[in-house]
Amino acid sequence: MRNGLIWTMASALALAAAASAQAAPAAKPAGKHRVLARIAGPDGGWDYAAVDAVNGRVLVSRGDGVTAVDLKTGAVTPKLVSGSRVHTSLPVNDGAEIMLTNGATNEVAFVNAKTGAPAATVAVGKNPDAAAVDAKSGLVLVMNHTGGDITLIDPKAHKAVGVIPVGGKLEAAATDGEGRAYVNVEDKGEVAVVDIAKRAVVARYKPAGCEGPTGIVYVPAGGRLITACDGAAVVLSAKTGRVLQTVKTGGGVDSLAYDKARGLVFAPAGDDGSLTIMAIGPKVTVAETVATQKSARTIALDEQSGRVYLPAAEHLPAAGGERPQVKPGSFVVLVVGR
Repeated sequence: MRNGLIWTMASALALAAAASAQAAPAAKPAGKHRVLARIAGPDGGWDYAAVDAVNGRVLVSRGDGVTAVDLKTGAVTPKLVSGSRVHTSLPVNDGAEIMLTNGATNEVAFVNAKTGAPAATVAVGKNPDAAAVDAKSGLVLVMNHTGGDITLIDPKAHKAVGVIPVGGKLEAAATDGEGRAYVNVEDKGEVAVVDIAKRAVVARYKPAGCEGPTGIVYVPAGGRLITACDGAAVVLSAKTGRVLQTVKTGGGVDSLAYDKARGLVFAPAGDDGSLTIMAIGPKVTVAETVATQKSARTIALDEQSGRVYLPAAEHLPAAGGERPQVKPGSFVVLVVGR
């Protein structure tokens, strides 16, 4: 996962505008997608975002914890729960708890979703990053980015139940609901196919032209994978790894979102400040491209409304060969919808 950026303190004006936009009832899809609101939030780094549908909020993983944004009102909870270089905040156990991947401490933490009270911590591999749920077994897969392996977690027991060696720098994973996971290996430009029950990698796909794969989704129709590469979304056969299509996107996509109900896949490009919206049919086609903001590279989908949420911030000019710093007071969550 690319390093986090910085967030800003919420302003009353921005929050009021966001609340107004968020309070509007979800309508049937019509017209083009656009930025509906920009919700300001507190300073700090961020990584993945996720929608907690049970509790009606967006969870933004950040350097020192999790910030929450109410889906209806746009109200911001600056620090719902504390953490240590949090990469993922994942609702688990039917929304009763949140599981955090703490990259700085090599563990996952379970907390009460309503109060933030600690419930348990579980040791995992080195630099836990993305996480995904396997619907068949009920297990959570934690991708240890630097460690190159996957820790399998039983979320109800708060216990590690297995480790799957993969190798390389692991990014996001997609599961097919039938016991397989497809894991992007960033430094090798490959997708590792994992049989969860066997605790083993059973295939490795290396799609031509795919550099630094990050986000990935599984599309049941046609048994397809869509993986975010450098400036393109590559469509693969999940069964064979054969490249079916290559769809151009902006650069710097760090995660994908799949809206099953509406047949859309969203690819946020942080380098370009654009959001490519792909329509899923017999072929994957670009339906729309929405101007967002540079640095908006991760995304969360609200399946009920069809809206997506993208954290973003402004950069300061780079000094020498150092990484560009983010302008304090510039963090927002962009709300994109119809």
